[in-house]
Amino acid sequence: MSTSPPSQFTGYAAAWCIVFVWSFWLIVSRVAADSGLTIYDLAAMRYGLASLVAVPLAIYYKPWRGLRLIQIAVISFILGPVYIISVFAGFLFAPAAHGGIFMNGVLPLISIALGIVLFGVRPGGRHVFGSVIILVSAGVLAWDGTVISSPQAWIGDLLFILGAMFFSSYVLLSERWKLTAMQVIFCGTIVNAVIYLPIWALWLPSGLAEAPLQPLLLQAVYQGFVPNLIGLIFIAHASRTIGNGNTSSILAAVPGIGGVLGMLILGEDLSLISALALGLLTAGLLISVRRRVPVPA
Repeated sequence: MSTSPPSQFTGYAAAWCIVFVWSFWLIVSRVAADSGLTIYDLAAMRYGLASLVAVPLAIYYKPWRGLRLIQIAVISFILGPVYIISVFAGFLFAPAAHGGIFMNGVLPLISIALGIVLFGVRPGGRHVFGSVIILVSAGVLAWDGTVISSPQAWIGDLLFILGAMFFSSYVLLSERWKLTAMQVIFCGTIVNAVIYLPIWALWLPSGLAEAPLQPLLLQAVYQGFVPNLIGLIFIAHASRTIGNGNTSSILAAVPGIGGVLGMLILGEDLSLISALALGLLTAGLLISVRRRVPVPA
């Protein structure tokens, strides 16, 4: 019986764990507006609270060693406020399922495009075929969702696509530069906390003081620790061990799971057409996932 090497097994496990982390994050982020918190508060939680854990670890591991200044600047920007505030703003206009569709469903195609443009990497035919199926499914889901949701959902969809472009760039560079989890946390959390928190405290609108305790704690725990620490660690490991193509394809399962959770938890509509499209998207996901091909040194 043939099995994957342990490193690949842990890579696939990390990628699937992040699928469930992100699916629940879609739900938590969608209900954030009901907590009275602003999108700027959510970003402050993401960087500030995560830094409480990240700073002691960074002092011990010194992850800046081995990183060039340009690498720190690029990764920090990609995972910075422009990315995360765009995503949070998307949830003000579009349902949770759209976040999964347009942030995760299009990741394989964005990953392919960036790989070709930046590094001249040609994807395999199977990966392209699966990604096309994913794109068609995402288009059907977007069309069907727009019919039954707010007329302004397209604004949220565009913001989600912008977020997907940022995140796909991170996944690609994380593999290319062989970044460690601590290096990603240092750039994505600590550097951004130092830059963003003073700006938020001095100039950006906040509803932190008026937010009810229970929703505040939910957002603080999930936004502050789950995606920005656990999520980045899983993504960094997966992209290094199974490649950005496989990682992006597996993350495309988030639209389906997010759509189901949105229906069950938030009462969002999931029509027959959407259910069939989600099934097709899953098929595209399974076609796209492949074994990692070693990259020449």
